[in-house]
Amino acid sequence: MELGKRIHRLAGRLQEVVRAETAAVGLTPAEFDVLSALRRAGPPFALKPSDLASGLLLTSGGISNVLRRLQQDGVIEREADSADARVAWVRLTPRGVTVAERVVRAVTRAQARLFAPVPEDLQRAAIGDLRQLLIELGDEAVQEGV
Repeated sequence: MELGKRIHRLAGRLQEVVRAETAAVGLTPAEFDVLSALRRAGPPFALKPSDLASGLLLTSGGISNVLRRLQQDGVIEREADSADARVAWVRLTPRGVTVAERVVRAVTRAQARLFAPVPEDLQRAAIGDLRQLLIELGDEAVQEGV
């Protein structure tokens, strides 16, 4: 219980930071998650909606709503795969790359401010311990280096 409560409280603090920064640029946290996932994918900044949904733990309906809003805002585009008509891709537009960069940097700065009072060695120890905990729990993303 103690570990779960502390992790939950820390996650809440981080979510507050993300909410504040994303709201400042007119995005929801889910929209930020999609933009940052596409940015992390690297050029051409494209992923399949199903990969986005599973990686972000969103339902297919949830991801569809988020993608619709982002497309209306002109930060993503959807296009069919030229080799397989059953496959669609979600891609950042040039404006989307700019927005994603701006909001990811803002969130990163805000998280750095949150953790600024914490000594560097304590941060490094927590990173290592939490990584090991996730590996022990079978988290594949952590095992891949995320």
